[in-house]
Amino acid sequence: MSQIIIKSYEELEALKGKELGKSEYHTITQEQINLFADATIDHQWIHTDPEKAKVESPFKNTIAHGYLTVSLLPHLWTQIAEVQNIKLQVNYGIESLKFNQPVLVDSKVRLVAKVVELKNLRGVAKANIGVKLEIEGNRKPAFEAEIVFLYHFNN
Repeated sequence: MSQIIIKSYEELEALKGKELGKSEYHTITQEQINLFADATIDHQWIHTDPEKAKVESPFKNTIAHGYLTVSLLPHLWTQIAEVQNIKLQVNYGIESLKFNQPVLVDSKVRLVAKVVELKNLRGVAKANIGVKLEIEGNRKPAFEAEIVFLYHFNN
């Protein structure tokens, strides 16, 4: 997979409406789920108890926290695009986040991204990036959203 390089507002603007690419697949492990549970103090059994999940879960396995999958955005985004020539990048927000499908332990996920909207806010680029987290072998994505970045490009 090749990463796209963006060096200016004009280069970002030229990509509006286009798919930027796909990240590599990332495997969600039980260890990662457990570490996320520790970090967020969310130890619900559907995430952290494989034996109980086999018997009582409708998925017959543990599932990743929805917010664990969202937390992968920065890592997977940088596999798709590298924004250079900036003074500062701000993670400004997430719009229209919708969880569509649970991510079972040991599933492989990847990010697909495209530039949805771009605004020039007095020299600061506000970029809405449409993202889908695909699950290998599943037609429905884990989630869909628009992530919003503010890029302060150097002149």
